[in-house]
Amino acid sequence: MTTSMRREIAEIPDAVERMLTRSADAIANAADAFRVADPGYIVTVARGSSDHAAHFLKIACEIELGLLGASVGPSLSSLYNVTPKAANAVSFSISQSGQSPDIVAMTDALQRGGATTIALVNTLPSPLADAADYVIDLASGPERSVAATKSFVCSVVAGLAIVARLSPSPALGQALDRFPDQLREALLCDWSAMGQVLHEARSVFVLGRGPTLAIANEVALKFKETCGVHAEAYSAAEVMHGPVELVEPAFPVLAIAARDRAETSIVASADALAAQGASVFATSALCRNAHSLRVPDGGHPLLNALLPIAPYYGLIEALSRRLGRNPDRPERLSKVTETL
Repeated sequence: MTTSMRREIAEIPDAVERMLTRSADAIANAADAFRVADPGYIVTVARGSSDHAAHFLKIACEIELGLLGASVGPSLSSLYNVTPKAANAVSFSISQSGQSPDIVAMTDALQRGGATTIALVNTLPSPLADAADYVIDLASGPERSVAATKSFVCSVVAGLAIVARLSPSPALGQALDRFPDQLREALLCDWSAMGQVLHEARSVFVLGRGPTLAIANEVALKFKETCGVHAEAYSAAEVMHGPVELVEPAFPVLAIAARDRAETSIVASADALAAQGASVFATSALCRNAHSLRVPDGGHPLLNALLPIAPYYGLIEALSRRLGRNPDRPERLSKVTETL
């Protein structure tokens, strides 16, 4: 059986390529507005997978631009009727559907508070697109599976494309031009060695640090919503400060390490847990005790952090089917969650 989720995972490289082409002018306009605004900080507004994309974008702005960011709870506006003082901010609101009332309300409140508002959305027209100053069409195409995959990757790449135009270095922009091909290569990675370990798991730790912590959160969510497996994401710098007490022999741990400055510390935690008997898999060639997972080079540290999500999506979709579940239609979830 070929699921919608499987087809949509396979579409990720083409979807990213299409978005970078179709939305190039909108990305340039948003970047120009960002530059003119000269913000003191950024704000992100999102929920679920979109919030993980927003977390990645926040860290990218901090690393690449030296600009601190904060995630704002949408209920600040929708429940508490607050109009924030945001005249020195640029905000990013991310939503696949563009319909969540609380995301729309928070974006509108930030605009009233003086922020320059940018929406990354896969549905045009939509209420969120109407509420923002600048709109980036994610151009992912219809996403029929409840679990977001291609729209998540396009959200991150769209944000990175804006950051690349503001960065003092051309490296990120140059690497983005080649990124669809790296995604195609990543989808060919064979991670089946993890299959049996995860098939028997009832709980999983997913580790990251810096931008890979955002990816770890996305992976953990997908385990929950498509496989019914309890999964928790932790910083590799924090996992030894308490959560390690839960790690028994054969406990599955997935460590997402990019070719960046956090790689050695993530691998050190992965190897330490493996030495204690855990079943640890890490996306790094530096492992000594943990099992290494191959990932191609994305050409830039931020893209190296994003790239593992593609094979992880494939792994999770296959595990869901192996567990007798339908990854397209989790029993208790719907595609659009209209939180107030």
